[in-house]
Amino acid sequence: MNREGIAAARGLAPADSVYTNCEIFNPFACTWEKTGLAVKDGLVVGLGEYTGRKEVDCGGARIVPGLIDAHVHIESLLLTPAEYARLVLRHGTTTVVADPHEIANVCGSAGIEYILRESGATPLDILVMLPSCVPATPMDRGGAVLGPEDLRAFVGRDGVIGLGEMMNVPGVLAGDGEVAEKLDLCAIVDGHAPLLSGKDLNAYMYAGIDSDHECTQLPEGREKLLRGMYVMMREGSTERNLRELVPLVDACTAPRCCFATDDRHVDMLLGAGHIDDCIRKAIFYGCEPEIALRMATLSAAERFGLHDRGALAPGRIADFCILDDCETFRVARTFKRGIEVVDPGYRAPAALRRPPVARLPVPGDLAIAGEGVARVVGLVPGQIMTEDLRFAVAGASLPDTGRDILKAVVTDRYRGSGFGVGLVHGFGLLTGALASSVSHDSHNIVAVGADDGAIVRAIAEVAGLGGGMAAVSDGAVTSLPLDCAGLMSTLPYDEVARRLADLEEHARSLGAVANPFMYLSFLALTVIPHLRVTERGVFDVDAFADVPLFVP
Repeated sequence: MNREGIAAARGLAPADSVYTNCEIFNPFACTWEKTGLAVKDGLVVGLGEYTGRKEVDCGGARIVPGLIDAHVHIESLLLTPAEYARLVLRHGTTTVVADPHEIANVCGSAGIEYILRESGATPLDILVMLPSCVPATPMDRGGAVLGPEDLRAFVGRDGVIGLGEMMNVPGVLAGDGEVAEKLDLCAIVDGHAPLLSGKDLNAYMYAGIDSDHECTQLPEGREKLLRGMYVMMREGSTERNLRELVPLVDACTAPRCCFATDDRHVDMLLGAGHIDDCIRKAIFYGCEPEIALRMATLSAAERFGLHDRGALAPGRIADFCILDDCETFRVARTFKRGIEVVDPGYRAPAALRRPPVARLPVPGDLAIAGEGVARVVGLVPGQIMTEDLRFAVAGASLPDTGRDILKAVVTDRYRGSGFGVGLVHGFGLLTGALASSVSHDSHNIVAVGADDGAIVRAIAEVAGLGGGMAAVSDGAVTSLPLDCAGLMSTLPYDEVARRLADLEEHARSLGAVANPFMYLSFLALTVIPHLRVTERGVFDVDAFADVPLFVP
């Protein structure tokens, strides 16, 4: 008990700072209150008329609690934690719940340590959910394997608040012993269960998993909500789920709904924003403004038992933002523990290295023999789910740009074991190739292209960078080095955004779909339906098995 704080709360002693002439959002009642805000030692001591050593007239502006991202992979921004924080703090976000399973799949426990260590260099609260599935499935081979004992070493550490998305749904439903050990590590467990329904959903929740950020359809979200799940409504670069899911939200369901960005490239963050963007879009799609604000603050805090934030109430952390324009929800100033956040500028971060050890293909290695009806991965616009398409093809005629059937190649970057070849529809490339070492969740080198020579050159470019992204055509190469684990750049965020824009422009000149590198990054993700390509070849997520390219 802090006697000085109690005295300040009673008005018997001055607060450190008082904000007057403002209208404060109350997420408990979803109302606005014209009052003052008093802060001492980084905590709210009270609302009302107070005196403080520093008094700030807010000029009638509206104030909202600091925004919270309920689920994000910082690595997917292509930025290191401090650079990521510089960007999101500008947009009013003061807390993010991060699952570092991308860097953990590449570097194991050292990757988790890296995120925890680098998070300490920023005022942003980066709270960690331990990656539950490294690798994503028992069949995947990434850069590391983390068992229950590896994760147990992090339980209780400062900044660690739970177990991250449990994507091994078959393991949960089968009562797998190792999965059960992981689920017992933490009281808070996030889910990852796309399209799971009925009795299997009941069993998944019975195991102790009570949230999901993979809802893409309204009936799916409604079923999970009615069963008691927290539904994290996701809006990333290629995972645009808000429009479909916003009708779920009303005054009764809002406490079980919150926002998540999951995978959002730096260009979208720089251009559209962060959780403030989710708020604006939710309102545009029909959500009541005050309900959207509750989802972005108190709902997210309560999901994780963070009773020290999410609202500007006595005893809670004084995280808040002052709005410049409430109608369009534009953030003018962000405060962390009562102190205004000032951008410290770029500081070169440490980098965790994991250079590729790959056996690079030559054009002849990518030849597809035979002909018949082939399984083809179909991209779905605005989603990370894919379609299981079937096309009659002749191997010697591939890639077939006329029908937009391109070769997809995944190269093992850890052991040099080789590469798998599949087919994909939806990228739109007419020439050239794209490649990247960002390839969820194993993060092998993934490539797609309109001719075998360009695919080989793109893969070689990424390997030569030690990890990165590349677009290749007619001798021209555009690239972005990702020198931290092949996932993140140590460059300033504006430079990363510029280089990513150059990559996108080069890809567009080849005929590519918008956000091609984000779609490319999910091409090998074996825990999202329906069809994928791995370093082993074609993978059927529904059957949970490797399958031949040609249908027997």
